[in-house]
Amino acid sequence: MKLARAYGYLKKDLNEIEQTINDVVQAKHPVLRQASTQLLQAGGKRIRPVFVLLAGQMGEYDLERLKTVAVSLELIHTATLVHDDVIDDADIRRGKPTIRKTYGNRVAMYAGDYILARALEEITLLQVPKIHRLLSKTIVEVCKGEIEQIKDKFDGSQGIRNYLRRIKRKTALLIATSCKLGAIASGLTEQEAHKLYRYGYNIGMSYQIIDDILDFTGSEKELGKPAGNDLLQGNLTLPVFLAMKDPVLETRIKQSLQADPITREARMKEVVENIKETDAISESYCLSDWFLAKALKQLEDFPDSRPKQTLLQIGKYIGKRRA
Repeated sequence: MKLARAYGYLKKDLNEIEQTINDVVQAKHPVLRQASTQLLQAGGKRIRPVFVLLAGQMGEYDLERLKTVAVSLELIHTATLVHDDVIDDADIRRGKPTIRKTYGNRVAMYAGDYILARALEEITLLQVPKIHRLLSKTIVEVCKGEIEQIKDKFDGSQGIRNYLRRIKRKTALLIATSCKLGAIASGLTEQEAHKLYRYGYNIGMSYQIIDDILDFTGSEKELGKPAGNDLLQGNLTLPVFLAMKDPVLETRIKQSLQADPITREARMKEVVENIKETDAISESYCLSDWFLAKALKQLEDFPDSRPKQTLLQIGKYIGKRRA
């Protein structure tokens, strides 16, 4: 089953959100306009808007209010991707040239800032202070996650706790916030909104762990980048930490991280294969499944409905994802 099939009935509303996203980022300055729309045109899963709409369907569904939330969240996510590509010197995203590759780092940084500013401007259409506060706190935490990732690069002495805190801030919080803001905008109770927040948080953790597994097990064609690229870039993920329980492999990984770029690239190809030969991949799936089970448990008290079933389906899809 493809993930999009689970929420196919939302296609019309998602198309409207997509159109609004493109409308919102249009700028009078041609370079800023072209740079801002480049990544959007490359596509994406738009999973955050999906969670906003599904959470909204658990209450009083108002597409205009939910659209404002969904557009803001997706633009914030997009802005972080633009900034990420500058930090990582990335040339390709989703199989296409990044903004920094096309226009350079300076234009890319300002394009990311512009997209973020438009996201914040959009959310002010809703006069709900609770929504503004939650969104602001989420952006602060996302920024902390980005800083921590930079600080932790090539640091073989860090542990799994660093990793879990990092993916919480980089991935899980935006998904959790998507669920909670959709709930708030639709008039659900604080308790219901919190349950959906916890669902989104745990789904986000599970999803990111599987993404990090696939960085080792996926093909270059599937990934759009070489297998083990995260490690090559100095980003240690869960399979790496679990593989480092083997002292010999731990030493090899740490030495590779500290090597010069050319030597590191040559060594890392062998290291990636070494990691795949350990139990690290299966153990990583076990932790992903643990987060997934916690996510699905949050839905138990909600009455049976189509959006609830869809949230359950999304969770089960994520748990089975192998590509």
